[in-house]
Amino acid sequence: MDRLSNTVRPYAWGSTTAIPELLGVAPTGEPQAEMWMGAHPGAPSRLTRTAGAEQPLTDIIAADPERELGPATVEKFGPRLPFLLKLLAAGAPLSLQVHPDLTQAKKGYEDEERRSVPIDAPHRTYKDANHKPELICALTPFEGLCGFRRPTEAAEAMAALGVDSLKPYVDLLGAHPEEAALREVLTAILTADPAEMAETVTEAAAAAERLGGAHAPYARIAHHFPGDPGVIAAMLLNHVQLQPGEALFLGAGVPHAYLGGLGVEIMANSDNVLRCGLTPKHIDVPELLGIVRFEATDPGILRPEASPSGEELYETPVDEFRLSRYDLSPGAAPVDLTRSAPQILLCTAGAPRVGTLDLAPGGSVFVPSDESVEVSGTGTLFRATVVA
Repeated sequence: MDRLSNTVRPYAWGSTTAIPELLGVAPTGEPQAEMWMGAHPGAPSRLTRTAGAEQPLTDIIAADPERELGPATVEKFGPRLPFLLKLLAAGAPLSLQVHPDLTQAKKGYEDEERRSVPIDAPHRTYKDANHKPELICALTPFEGLCGFRRPTEAAEAMAALGVDSLKPYVDLLGAHPEEAALREVLTAILTADPAEMAETVTEAAAAAERLGGAHAPYARIAHHFPGDPGVIAAMLLNHVQLQPGEALFLGAGVPHAYLGGLGVEIMANSDNVLRCGLTPKHIDVPELLGIVRFEATDPGILRPEASPSGEELYETPVDEFRLSRYDLSPGAAPVDLTRSAPQILLCTAGAPRVGTLDLAPGGSVFVPSDESVEVSGTGTLFRATVVA
């Protein structure tokens, strides 16, 4: 196994304190949004197998995929690590977004490649041919938006603001079927005249601040994104508050945004994001409307399922990743985590021992397929791997 050295991404929405506090280091004053653990080409983890020679995990895997990932993983996903693990620290709202399913991603990527759209073009939608299901597990109280709520609930929230320009949306949300109502309202929000929408958002934000309570999140969002139509779109979604240990699974077509908090995130190794607000970046409305699942859903807060081995598993319907957690107790027998698949182990509390390596909060290791590994000591350890 190998201790990992990981890159922290300084996105503007990142918290300036959450990741440094977990790592036990002084804040720099700059936002520290995500710490990436894995083999994403944009910021691969690094490790040292030869004294003094640090290498990217991408290079280690490319040199011998079957040894590092195991034959079954290579056969199923190709010669690459199929997941990316992160520490995510949101100090401000992220963009409102959805992800395509695998068929949509392949079709969209092939179409943009055929049309020779540069991969780094601002209007490029599909960066790769993969889908991007993801799971966020809260380490602190964590706030987000996830999936459409019932149109009647969204209508009540909008009507309470008393903003005349929202009345057409309120009326539309009372139509049937519900799926058509949600589609029509989101389309109207995203295609509205920008100047008129900015005025609507300003009025709605002021009313939300006066009302407080359940409306307070929209005032906070508007503070970061004044005049952005995503502020109104956010009112169509479920507002979710996770407690530490709780999680959300975000499948294809589910609109979502993270608003604040620290969590462990795992996702399929893809960059495919279709934005629908709370961003200055390109929004491809026609493509977006073909991806979004227009159905009211319960956000489905996940709590881990415990097993006799002490593993607490977050069940999801995808094979690219499998996330679980171990709460290690003093004096307990070592736990064997050997697995015929690649693993990344991340410490978030305490001082667990992984093989011969001692980890502190924020420390992580890569374990190649079939390599023997035992964990002991005290603390909390997250285990990221694939479904075997």
